[in-house]
Amino acid sequence: MAPISLESIVGTLPSTDSWGPPTSTETTLNGVPYAPFSKADKLGRMADWTEGKDRDRAGRAQYNRNYRDQQAYGAGVPNLFDIEKNNDEATFSVVDNTRTVRSRGFGRGGGTVFRGRGQRGGPAQRGARGAFQRVPGRGPQQQYESRSGRGGRGGRRFGWRDDKPQRNRDASVNVKPEWTMLEEIDFNRLLKLNLETSDGEDLDSYGFLYYYDRQYDKQPGAKTSEKKLTVVERAAYNVTTSHDPIVNDLAEKDEATIFTTDNILSMLMCAPRSVYSWDLVILRQGNKLFIDKREGSALDMVTVNENAADAPLETSEGNKDSMNSPGSLMLEATHINNVFPIQVVTESDAAKRDMPNDHPFYNPSEETDPPASKAYKYRRFDLSLERDEEPLHLIVRTELDAVVKNTISGDDQFLTIHALNEFDSKAQGAGGALDWRAKLASQRGAVVATEMKNNSCKLARWTTQAILARADQMKLGFVSRANPKDNNHHIVLGVLGYKPREFAAQMNLNLANGWGIVRTMADMLMGRGEGKYVLVKDPNKPVLRLYEVPMNTFEEEVEDGLPVQEEADDE
Repeated sequence: MAPISLESIVGTLPSTDSWGPPTSTETTLNGVPYAPFSKADKLGRMADWTEGKDRDRAGRAQYNRNYRDQQAYGAGVPNLFDIEKNNDEATFSVVDNTRTVRSRGFGRGGGTVFRGRGQRGGPAQRGARGAFQRVPGRGPQQQYESRSGRGGRGGRRFGWRDDKPQRNRDASVNVKPEWTMLEEIDFNRLLKLNLETSDGEDLDSYGFLYYYDRQYDKQPGAKTSEKKLTVVERAAYNVTTSHDPIVNDLAEKDEATIFTTDNILSMLMCAPRSVYSWDLVILRQGNKLFIDKREGSALDMVTVNENAADAPLETSEGNKDSMNSPGSLMLEATHINNVFPIQVVTESDAAKRDMPNDHPFYNPSEETDPPASKAYKYRRFDLSLERDEEPLHLIVRTELDAVVKNTISGDDQFLTIHALNEFDSKAQGAGGALDWRAKLASQRGAVVATEMKNNSCKLARWTTQAILARADQMKLGFVSRANPKDNNHHIVLGVLGYKPREFAAQMNLNLANGWGIVRTMADMLMGRGEGKYVLVKDPNKPVLRLYEVPMNTFEEEVEDGLPVQEEADDE
């Protein structure tokens, strides 16, 4: 092979002024090569000799803690200034001769629990925030340290409030295509209404009342005060407005303009507190309004933890315990409230309070069970305004459950009796409720305050019904499951008594706002023609909608409707 001359070598060189790889516009800036970088990169060193395997050492972990989640611009572009490392350098390592002082662990088991910003230079700084790492220890206790670089301070709490999934509940009634929506009323508008009224007047009273058993008032929450909830078969009635013969007689006599029952009226007055869907049927005949309900309506059911921040979930929403679903809890609570008022009275024909008129719904020839202790008072309220040319009166049928002797004066005092029920304080949907067996005796106020928060709508309705009936006292029973996994057997832990007006003040219940809602609805319907209307609470929004429906609506569904009151098996 002939030797290559210097002249031939020089002739092969490029004729340009520079040498090396060809330059392009993608890797040059004003003709100068550069490496892409992000403006967020911290330029702390002119030359970083820790590039490579030494960059992941503990000494660099603290420096890179705040930048580990950033995607550097140009990270995927080959570094134009990289050089190949010799293989000899890969085997080179530095020996650390510094003495390590073993720190003493806190607590039993020898594991050290770090809080706050974490250990400086720790090896686990690249973990996800909010995660926990188990610290090995010698004892049986397991301790955990936070892997959060900042201890969770100042960071966003994922999955809280904003990320909470929206509940999709079903409506209480299916809106049909032939229904015409007339109004849509937001709860914020309802809360601004106000109408002061008098305490009302009694028109007539029916039925009878047994005397309340004071044994249930002794030491609520004490182990010695617990009593088994027993089923006593008695004839109880839940007659709606249009089927009440007394209401029909009063309407024929033109005693008022609006007619309803306390169960229906309390729902309308406490509508802004409601969460679940419900509906009312309103019939306009002439110059009169009959506020009614459907057969098997949701108004007949007693809700459980309706207003809790974490209300009970449906089985379709991931609740594996069908016993604690909203529907099952409603059936359980309704059954308890049907049985409890009958159990806490002393049945005696010699000692009972008879009203001026007999029971309006009980027929001895048709019923096999004796009637339950119940008194019906038909009361009239004046909802008139100064600008009204004619007075606007409302007649409501109210109910009383028992009577008790005043310990000082000896006069009879009328009572309404209801029951709160506890299903499982540790289950989903309990709403942070305390364990009644452990706390009812010692922290009675906390237990009642929690119930006011979780069952705001239900307690407001009960209080409103007691005030409408002009009851002297409202008795609240505390009933718990004998076993949290069994919803058929219950224990009465105790009974607390409250004056309705004082209890309303405690839970910030404004009756003037409720009367304002009733008057507004009456004006809205009286301004329209005769016919049938349905007022529906939206299942997922704080909104009421008023529909005009055909006159035969719901009439063909009566036979297929749910029974108003189911027979319960003996517990």
